[in-house]
Amino acid sequence: METTREAEPAPLDGDTPTMRLFALLELIAAKDQLVTLQDLVEETGLPKPTLHRMLQQLEGAGLLVRQSDGRHYGTGARLRKLAENLLLNATHHGARRAVLRGLVEELGESCNITALSGNEVVYLDRVETREPLRFYLRPGSRVPAHCSASGKMILSQMPPAQRRKLLAHGPLKRCTPRTVTEPDALEEEFIRVRRDGFALDDEEFLPGLVCVAVLVPSASGGRSNQCVAVQAPVMRLTSDKALHLLPALQRAAQAIARVDAEGGQE
Repeated sequence: METTREAEPAPLDGDTPTMRLFALLELIAAKDQLVTLQDLVEETGLPKPTLHRMLQQLEGAGLLVRQSDGRHYGTGARLRKLAENLLLNATHHGARRAVLRGLVEELGESCNITALSGNEVVYLDRVETREPLRFYLRPGSRVPAHCSASGKMILSQMPPAQRRKLLAHGPLKRCTPRTVTEPDALEEEFIRVRRDGFALDDEEFLPGLVCVAVLVPSASGGRSNQCVAVQAPVMRLTSDKALHLLPALQRAAQAIARVDAEGGQE
């Protein structure tokens, strides 16, 4: 009779207490859901008192945050800020910017690379068009996720319950008369975005601004937290015309993914 072996606990690699803390942080950050102390005991095989002490240290440093129920842990603001800074100041920034600059030359409009941070989208890099009429947004700028093309694109990958919880942190701001703030209508939009593989901001964040975004594929093949997008005034870029720019955006997204995978090295 064949017996089923239970999965072995995941080891926390590290020769020092600091490296073991880092390994625990890596383990938690890689998950798309909150974790409990018991979850980590079962996954790592470490004694509960040891893991509890490690979680307290990470929480005290602002790298983890304990939820209001007192049981679940998630990534903290300090860790998210670290992740943003790594993306903003990556050593391969120049190689990614070269891809972005080439995309602007091809399309003639401003383009940017973005990532999701909480319920906002942060601009990791941006190259402006030479056109005199443009919307100026610098790297580091933040926009609400629910009314930006990149935000909708990244959120569309999440389970419905996860994105509802993320967007429930505060009231959804109506930035323009076209901003969608009703949860059911937003959920329908997320389903469409996931199906079609692109997201559109049709004057939902700023009046007169149209944007289309696609995902930058992740190296693991799983969920991505980066987009590449093009923005322009509605007089130059309608929602219908934006669809014709998708092939160029997708080529740029693939090129950025290759740069990220290679660490920017030729």
